[in-house]
Amino acid sequence: MKQVVLHVEDSKYTFFIELIKSLDFVDLQDDTGDSKEEIAANLTHGFKDLKRYKQGKLKSTPAKSFLDEL
Repeated sequence: MKQVVLHVEDSKYTFFIELIKSLDFVDLQDDTGDSKEEIAANLTHGFKDLKRYKQGKLKSTPAKSFLDEL
């Protein structure tokens, strides 16, 4: 099976996906990623954790220890 990567304009994306779904020989993988809201929430949470760490309210694991566990 071959794979193809396409870049489609946002305004034409919905139409294009519906067109591709209608083809019986195409296997379309779900490409849903994080929405802008989810990304913003994740960043906000990360910054709050960083602030708590700097205030001494949150402990952190050194990167070396984290990697050693892997």
